[in-house]
Amino acid sequence: MDKSSKKNLIIIIAIIVAALAIFFAINFTGRSKVASSKNEENANNVSMAVDGKQIIEIKAKGGYSPVHSVAKAGVPTILRVNTNGTFDCSSSIRIPNLNISRNLPMSGTTDIDIGAQSVGTFQGTCGMGMYPFDIKFE
Repeated sequence: MDKSSKKNLIIIIAIIVAALAIFFAINFTGRSKVASSKNEENANNVSMAVDGKQIIEIKAKGGYSPVHSVAKAGVPTILRVNTNGTFDCSSSIRIPNLNISRNLPMSGTTDIDIGAQSVGTFQGTCGMGMYPFDIKFE
């Protein structure tokens, strides 16, 4: 192998290492936020609006927070999703059981009317299925 080939090989290896470092930084730095949000199981993210609807508020960035929400069954419900500089796959939210699939703005608030649900648990994810969350109706 001549000097030019060795130099090219070193450059290619450096590019691969840099690409892997960027990939891991983008995909796994948000995981600590998701892991810490699992401790928020008793989060107070459900409130009643003046019009009698309940509002479930979650944040979308590097996953969803809180991961677990508990709401009242049989009450008209709004899922309010807040984004703030969200560029990852959590900017696309899906709740298959409710046929919901929405792209969220990078920053802002999106209200999704999910109606009055019966007792049960609905699971949602980001567009790629990497970041789960659930809503339990009691």
